Amino acid sequence: MFRYLSAAHWIDLFRRFYGPLHKAFAALDAAGQQALHAALVELLERHNRRGRDTLLVPSEYLEVVIERA
Repeated sequence: MFRYLSAAHWIDLFRRFYGPLHKAFAALDAAGQQALHAALVELLERHNRRGRDTLLVPSEYLEVVIERA
């Protein structure tokens, strides 16, 4: 689960520290950045399980473990 203060908090952290999102924002002009931000807020809030006071969003990932024989 992603646990953050708000959708804006999640976007701020991922925009600063997650390369693909940082690059996506950097590739856009100001209007594009605003549109991407608004789309991400809408997506996060649609999946939020905590209401307006905090953000709790389910997250899935794939973990692969390779063992040498």
